[in-house]
Amino acid sequence: MTTEKGYLGVTPPISTADSTEREKEVTATLMEELRRQNTFESVDESRLRESVLGRVAAVVKKFVYEVSLSRGLSEAAAKAAGGKIFTFGSYRLGVHGPGSDIDTLCVVPKHVSREDFFETFEKMLKDVEGISEVSGVPEAFVPIIKTKISGIPLDFLMARLALSSIPDDLSLQDDNLLRNLDERCVRSLGGSRVNDEILRLVPNVEVYRDSLRCIKLWAQRRAIYSNVNGFFGGVAWAILVARICQLYPNALAGAIVSRFFIIMYQWSWPQPVLLKQIEEGPLQVRVWNPKLYPADRSHRMPIITPAYPAMCSTHNVTASTQMIVTEEFKKGADIVDKVIVGTASWSELFQKHDFFHKYRYYLQVIASTAGPETQIKWAGTVESRIRQLVMKLEYVDSLILAHPFIKGFDQVSHCSTEEEVRQVAQGQISDAVAKRTEAEIKGISGASTVYSTTFYIGLLIEPKPLNAVGPRKLDISYPTTEFSKLVKMWEKYDEDSMGLVVRNIKSSALPDYVFDEGERQPKQALKRPKTGKGSGKSSHTSPDMPNKKRRRSDTMQDGENTIPGLSFSSAPLPGEINGVYAPLNRAVNEIRTPQLPLGENAAVATGAQ
Repeated sequence: MTTEKGYLGVTPPISTADSTEREKEVTATLMEELRRQNTFESVDESRLRESVLGRVAAVVKKFVYEVSLSRGLSEAAAKAAGGKIFTFGSYRLGVHGPGSDIDTLCVVPKHVSREDFFETFEKMLKDVEGISEVSGVPEAFVPIIKTKISGIPLDFLMARLALSSIPDDLSLQDDNLLRNLDERCVRSLGGSRVNDEILRLVPNVEVYRDSLRCIKLWAQRRAIYSNVNGFFGGVAWAILVARICQLYPNALAGAIVSRFFIIMYQWSWPQPVLLKQIEEGPLQVRVWNPKLYPADRSHRMPIITPAYPAMCSTHNVTASTQMIVTEEFKKGADIVDKVIVGTASWSELFQKHDFFHKYRYYLQVIASTAGPETQIKWAGTVESRIRQLVMKLEYVDSLILAHPFIKGFDQVSHCSTEEEVRQVAQGQISDAVAKRTEAEIKGISGASTVYSTTFYIGLLIEPKPLNAVGPRKLDISYPTTEFSKLVKMWEKYDEDSMGLVVRNIKSSALPDYVFDEGERQPKQALKRPKTGKGSGKSSHTSPDMPNKKRRRSDTMQDGENTIPGLSFSSAPLPGEINGVYAPLNRAVNEIRTPQLPLGENAAVATGAQ
């Protein structure tokens, strides 16, 4: 589709030229590499997905029919009430890979309630052929039912429209469908409406899909694909790639990817990325507007959703994550430039991140409980607050940035003593505990199983001033204490069964589980942690361990529940400057600033030329 202006987007294209012969060649090699990287599903899996969705569509209609009858509707009216599924996310955009989940929206008429969805529909799913998992989360920000059918993961959302029936040909494009809906329904409809709008706003859907598949894989490998941790989520990456496609409507995927890195590195943030002008609509809801709302003005890298009501998909970005993403754009531009001139291969773009080799000091945030279901909710709550800790750390003197890793590491530890429980909750899992099975602790008094999830934040510290003598102190007690208070404000927090520990460790003390096999450099043997009396009292931890039999004398005193001062050695490690890794001031600075080809002006993209 094109607009009356003759082009898609908020500005004219940068170039309408076709791709060069060389760009056609690198596009072919890019597609070969994406196949090598196993980003495409097989024909059989594709057919299985279609079959599963067919089964689900039939269940939704049956669900609406049965609820309609229970509400007193006639047989004919109940059959006419309909019910329809819409997919969104990577599946709807056509960029899903093997094992990807299918985000599925169930649209139902006004007489079907959310309670019906979690009571009746959830029960009906359990009878679907091939079902292996069903788990409803009605209290989530966007209420969801997670399932697995014939090995395919599906996430179900529900939206109740103010209609008496849902016809098979219903489209969600009409903004008026949002009238008289509650906020949860508007949010549930948002994913599908945004995806549909993105696909309407790109000049060539196949080129867009190939380009987005590449950028998604790159972002995942570089560990910058995570909305909750302050990076970009799937919607944001989808919008960015769509914008580059608008600026080069006749280019192939190789050329789009090349321009993507250059333009995103040069982008004049906080200038927003828009696929179309922001529109007002029929609801009394907030639409992204930095002139009106101070919170919107604070967004560092605003990427705005194209469907009404327009929202910022990147409101979680912090000063640190902005620096990290910008650095990755520059690195990506350099690699793709070398691919185009023939001195590098596409596989180099998809090399794994170096997060656990990059910094000398890390923070560990360890969330622990005694049960698997509680752990999922507790760890999710802690993870959702990590961004707040990062933002508080950014105010600490001498700290250049705090780099959150995009996922936590889950472990199940079978402990035979209360002392082992304490150590596990502090992140100290001995080889004996790591190897122990559940059967080995059966019948042992005081034995228990601890479920823990550990999150990591890399700390980049300013180089030591010239002529400075002795170790330096970095006081991060305030950010960590405030973070601990914030997390414990969760209404379901239980002091006796949920543990939270924040501790700093050197890179040499990182556990083996954060590395792939063969990735870790050989290291010197670490001193074994002290056990016995007072073993929990480390000046580097902020402990709060789960232990139902916990005694006050077993925990730190109030004044110790902090990370006071971290001492930093002046002896540099290999690859450091003045004892500090320098990813943002040396290696990347040696890469020349990426530039578009002659005659192409990136300022066109923002209308700033």
